[in-house]
Amino acid sequence: MHTIDLAYVGRGPHEELVTYIADQEDFYADEGVHVALRDGCTWDAQRLRRGAVIGLGRTVLSRLIDGIPWVALNVNTYRPLFWILARPGISSVADLAGRRLTVHPPHTGPGCFTRIVLRQAGLDPDHDVRTTVRWPGDFGMDLRRLAEGSIDAAVVGDTIAPEAVAAEHGWQVLAFFGDHFRIPTVGVAVDPTHLRPDDPAVEAVVRAHLRALRVIRDDPGTTVRHLRTFLGRHTEDEVRAHYEAYIARQFTTDGRVDSAIGADAITAVAAELGVPATFTAAEFYRTATPAGRPQ
Repeated sequence: MHTIDLAYVGRGPHEELVTYIADQEDFYADEGVHVALRDGCTWDAQRLRRGAVIGLGRTVLSRLIDGIPWVALNVNTYRPLFWILARPGISSVADLAGRRLTVHPPHTGPGCFTRIVLRQAGLDPDHDVRTTVRWPGDFGMDLRRLAEGSIDAAVVGDTIAPEAVAAEHGWQVLAFFGDHFRIPTVGVAVDPTHLRPDDPAVEAVVRAHLRALRVIRDDPGTTVRHLRTFLGRHTEDEVRAHYEAYIARQFTTDGRVDSAIGADAITAVAAELGVPATFTAAEFYRTATPAGRPQ
């Protein structure tokens, strides 16, 4: 049996659900690979590059900033699963002008995407919004601060079901990032300097993940049962509604990439970072089906 280190670099179902299903349904074992799942959320790029990584947004930024030749081997979704929640009285992203907003650091995937979404609404993220930078987590502190009124809005990820939380507190869901910005994201990436894309362990992981993607699309009951592991504060109906709105409709089944979407995303991220786009979508997203992967 092959072995591999697989690190996730963010929390929540968008990062972890495919991996979790592949593990719980024994797809890794079926494909002949033992996966050591590692928490790489706080690892630097040099440590991450020695194994396979879940999470393509961060590797796009890392290739642009650090020059590490990451390549993506499958793609789970084009729509980043982040939202802006706001207190009553704020009805659009443009209404955040002069307001207090918690955001992720600008050199992270969600932080960069937030800045792109704010600019699309005509806001300068450095001057028009009063931002507080915080690292991604379970967003419990963001919800507390929203409830007490010390902030007006918060960027949150899918460790919560945002629409259910908004309904509970009488807040607004100002934006779903996937409606404003598309980037092929969340999948398996490797640095060929250390781990070949055609390494048998890597290909076994990708095959297992493609099987998990088909479970997400074709088996709602199994997917919702696993999704509840991540969304423990929510009822089964709330979890199912979140699945139907943001996972069943957003995730791919074949792991492949639309090169035009990839090219636009790389251009947009490079522009936001203020660096040249030094690679093409075809060089980064290598998601054609190789021998041994299911069609």
